[in-house]
Amino acid sequence: MDSYISPVELKNAYRLINHGPTVLISATHRGVENVMAAAWACALDFSPPRLTVVLDKTSRTRELIERSSRFAIQVPTAAQLQLTRDLGTTSLVTEPCKLVDSGVELFYIDGYEAPFVAGCSAWLACEVIVEPHNQKTYDLFIASVTGAWADRRVFQDGHWNFENAEPQWRSLHYIAGGQFYAIGEPLRAQAQESTTAGA
Repeated sequence: MDSYISPVELKNAYRLINHGPTVLISATHRGVENVMAAAWACALDFSPPRLTVVLDKTSRTRELIERSSRFAIQVPTAAQLQLTRDLGTTSLVTEPCKLVDSGVELFYIDGYEAPFVAGCSAWLACEVIVEPHNQKTYDLFIASVTGAWADRRVFQDGHWNFENAEPQWRSLHYIAGGQFYAIGEPLRAQAQESTTAGA
């Protein structure tokens, strides 16, 4: 494992995807590994940490997840733009050398079954909370986050630090038709005193 990868407290795990990045989802079952890109991943709860992700019925990664009940989500960087696009537009079903051809480097962390993609800025180990209706009807998977890590060159003290990192560390945000944006500059609104109990 890369020496820059540091554990993230599970109470802060949601922050790794709360800014809406395109993610890479990886899974394995009986020796078959795969990685796919996904734009629809979302933090769901803080404590315990949970998230949701939409996985199309035709994807091989979904099949591996349904069989193993575990997967990893990682946040790719702007430097991984082509890798992310390739993983989102090729299928292991029709291209058995997908991972090799895409140049994916996988690694494992002791105690976790899913493979992790090297070079990303953040990683979350996930365990499926089985909800057959949601999975079948909406392709929606709910998962508990069981472990979280981030590259300290861009995530420190529980917060992203994109503005002080090199541009290649910025997260990717998919729009459509192969178009991505990298996360922009930070904007901070001033706090106002509220006269009401809620928004």
